[in-house]
This record gives sequence, C-alpha cells and structure tokens, in this order.
Amino acid sequence: MWQQILPGLRIKLFFTLVLGIGYPLAVTGISQLILTKQANGSLVTAGGQVVGSELIGQNFSKPEYFHPRPSAAGDKGYDATASTGSNLGPTNKKLIDRVAASVDQFRKENPDYQGPIPADLVTASGSGLDPHISPDSARAQATRVAKARGASIDQVNQLIARYTEQPDLGFLGEPRVNVLKLNLALDGELARR
Repeated sequence: MWQQILPGLRIKLFFTLVLGIGYPLAVTGISQLILTKQANGSLVTAGGQVVGSELIGQNFSKPEYFHPRPSAAGDKGYDATASTGSNLGPTNKKLIDRVAASVDQFRKENPDYQGPIPADLVTASGSGLDPHISPDSARAQATRVAKARGASIDQVNQLIARYTEQPDLGFLGEPRVNVLKLNLALDGELARR
C-alpha cells in the first residue's frame, strides 16, 4: 500500500514547494525588481501621502472636481472589496431607472452643457471601479469645473488634453483620462476660489 501512496505524496510535496512557494516568491521578487510601482498597486501620492491608486476609481462629488463613472461596486459604490458590475440587462427596469437618475443628476450638476451625454458618465464599468473617463466625458464637465474654480474653460481644457492617455501601443483601447490624476492636477495648478 505504501508503495502506491508514497510516490503520490512526494509529487504533492514537490509541486507544493515549487508551485505553491517557489513560483510565487520568484514572480514577486522579479516584479519588485522590474515593475516596482505596478507590483505595489500603482499608488498615487500627494503631499507625501497616498491618496489612491491609478487603477481604482474613487468618488468625487464636489463641483470643483471631475466626476468619475457611476460605480456598481458595493452598496454605496467604489468599494474595492466588492468589485463587480451590476449584471443588469439593457431592458432591466432597475438599470433604466439608474441611468435615468444619472442623466438627471448630470443635467442638474452641469446645466451649461447642452450636448449628448457621453455613455460612460451614466453607466458603470464591468468592475464598477474604472478610474478613467473618456475625454468627451471630461470636456462635458469642463464648464462646471472651471466655474467652481474661477478658472477659464481654456485652462481646464488644456489640463484635460495634457492628462488624456492615448491607447496602449497606439491601438489597444480608447483615449482616456484618469480622474484622480486630473483632479490632483487641478488642485496643483488651478486653486479653488
């Protein structure tokens, strides 16, 4: 009997050591050497303190800040421990009501904007924690932000252009604006009234 069990136990011990301990330690070590910032969560600091991550969306609701996409993560949104989409279909009444409420809120907060509302300002992402908005979404909020900060619309649009990230490798994805980075730039360059 032991002749049949011992080889299986040795294989299990070997693979536990190699794949359960050795491989994770090697990958972690290599990541810390080559991609330190990414391996540690792509943290963003301001004033010597960590204020967030480039990879996790945060809720900004004050008029002097750009607002992110709505979040379906957690009961109040933006809960990184509950990252998930709503999984509601396009004909679901709950989704229709939530999008309609988001449209109404956007119109109330941005009365000067008359164009079509970009979809990413009223719909949540698949994770519910997308840190980016489209450049059109940022421009749709530019007048509100400029007024709240006592700045010109041109100054705000220049910041949007400067913080617009192009598609990865020139063709993967869409142009996007990281809301946290843009809002930190606003605080650094365009002081609030």
